[in-house]
Amino acid sequence: MEQDEKIFAEMVRRHRDLIWSVCSSYRLSAAWTVEDAFHEVLCDLWRGMGSFDRRSSERTWIFRVATNTMISLTRRMGNRPVPPATELTAVPDRYELPDNYQHLLELIDALPEPDRSIVKAKAQGFGYVEIAKIVGLSVGAVSMRLTRTLRKLRKHYNR
Repeated sequence: MEQDEKIFAEMVRRHRDLIWSVCSSYRLSAAWTVEDAFHEVLCDLWRGMGSFDRRSSERTWIFRVATNTMISLTRRMGNRPVPPATELTAVPDRYELPDNYQHLLELIDALPEPDRSIVKAKAQGFGYVEIAKIVGLSVGAVSMRLTRTLRKLRKHYNR
């Protein structure tokens, strides 16, 4: 058990930024903070450690678990009010973001699943094969969905 805890702690240390990024990319109800969501993801990762079969990379598996946890949390919230996304997507001062960045985040948040997860995975640097494993679609389907979704985002973003 102690060895499992060490392995888990090291895995979380390596991928902490990825987990945090996934958690902070979803709009949560006022009852949930990004820290709460982060801990919920850690619980799901711990519970799922035994089922990780290494058919995908550790990073891909973590992203999939984190994304599924966040989707479950947002579904459980239903129609509860959410705070403005600016409070939930705080970015460190070292980054300069365009003024209309908030608009882009809102457009991404409005996407249906799995398109939202595909865009977020691509933004995290995952390739098509990894994204296909994350969302459970073929590589061709991921490519098609991403192309169509990005086209829609560009159209709405440029308005």
